[in-house]
Amino acid sequence: MTKLLSDPHLLPVGEQALPDGFRVDAVRGIVFPYNGDLVGEAPEGTAAAAVAAIDAAVRVRPAVAKLTAGVRRSVLTAIADLVREHRAELIELLVLETGKPVVDCTVEVDRTVLTWSLAAEEPARLHGETVPIDLLPGAEGMVGYFTRRPAGVVVGIAGFNYPLMLASHKIAPALAAGCPVIVKPAPATPLATLWLVHEIRDILAAHGAPRATVQLVTGETEVGVALTTDPRVAVVSFTGSAAVGHAIAKACAPRKAVLELGSNAALVVCADADLDAAASAILRGGFYASGQACISVQRVIVEDAVNDELVQRLLDRLDEVTTGDPRDPATRVSALIDPAATERVEKMVAAAVSAGATVLAGGGRRGPVLAPTVLTDVRSDSEAWCEEIFAPVIAVSRVPDADSAWRAVNDSRYGLHAAVFTRSLATAYAAIDTLEVGGVVINDVPGFRSDAMPYGGVKDSGIGREGPRWAVEEFTVTRMAVIRP
Repeated sequence: MTKLLSDPHLLPVGEQALPDGFRVDAVRGIVFPYNGDLVGEAPEGTAAAAVAAIDAAVRVRPAVAKLTAGVRRSVLTAIADLVREHRAELIELLVLETGKPVVDCTVEVDRTVLTWSLAAEEPARLHGETVPIDLLPGAEGMVGYFTRRPAGVVVGIAGFNYPLMLASHKIAPALAAGCPVIVKPAPATPLATLWLVHEIRDILAAHGAPRATVQLVTGETEVGVALTTDPRVAVVSFTGSAAVGHAIAKACAPRKAVLELGSNAALVVCADADLDAAASAILRGGFYASGQACISVQRVIVEDAVNDELVQRLLDRLDEVTTGDPRDPATRVSALIDPAATERVEKMVAAAVSAGATVLAGGGRRGPVLAPTVLTDVRSDSEAWCEEIFAPVIAVSRVPDADSAWRAVNDSRYGLHAAVFTRSLATAYAAIDTLEVGGVVINDVPGFRSDAMPYGGVKDSGIGREGPRWAVEEFTVTRMAVIRP
């Protein structure tokens, strides 16, 4: 990946190819969260760079909209092949810039390949339908149909936890829809996405498409503000915290915002559940990616009849969750993205304990790593329960029955994914019908996500859906044709 490191002052903005790209003065050191070692340097974008990217996107918008379905599919397929070819290098780079265990970075790269492969199928599916407008008196003999057209310039803002995959969920469907797209990676984790965008621009040029179809601007809040408040941007697709997402939605109104925000995902264990399977799911779903996933298990809601037995099984098996260096294939929990994140979580746990919670396991650090933590008796108004903790911390609460469990799940401002463990089909369907979330997973972790499915939340967890098929719909608009012969 020598191109990535050749000149950290270059941003992939405008039509220029390396080494004549858009230059910025400042660079940012990207560090390995586990020990603080320097991984590399990235350009530090500015508001001026953001405006330049929008200018370029607007210029190429007509040409991008006219790219044939065949060209778009060919480009998307080539990108999937590229990521697959560089799989091992990307896994290594993601471990270093995110600090995420290698097992989770492997999943990220493989899902990124799937995302691009799925997106490559969408240009062939982008079509409209006829409309029986002659239902209206006076419209006899008239013909009506609609087509789907590119909405315009898309801005995609990705989170730090799965930077390559989240950026791909913005870029790939935008290309499939025929929209120019500008992506802003999280400041702490831009390297893999920078490499990908540079390569995509070369692939676009090889297919006769403008390089400015895909651009990237790094930077802090001023860059995000410039990208999301410009009236020339048609759609903003954001993955991140609820507070920032809400601010973006207000700033870009009345233009479209697609928001994939946070959650405090619940896993319900019913009295008839397979407790070994439920315990395995909690250990896996609560601590993967060091708990830094918006659908990792945070709230464990257990029917009273099996609560004590389930908790004991969890505690007996907690040593299976290996902590340490994320480069070790055995590691499941490593350091959070930065020391400030660890301090924030420690304060949330301490506040919960002060309010009456009990720490059954963990609660402290093992070197730079926050130990896998199990809490009980957490008050429903404690941040460790009602807000997104984004860390390897789970809170267990007992309830008398399934109906009480559904109420506990729904008693939240969030609603992304929830999981339910039960042997009863009736109970499973009751959960699917009752839980106020974007997805209900039966007998698996709430973190289960296939990139082929619609993904998103309700309430403060966001609006709109990701997954290439559904994101293409978000990035297109209908155009109605009405003909009186």
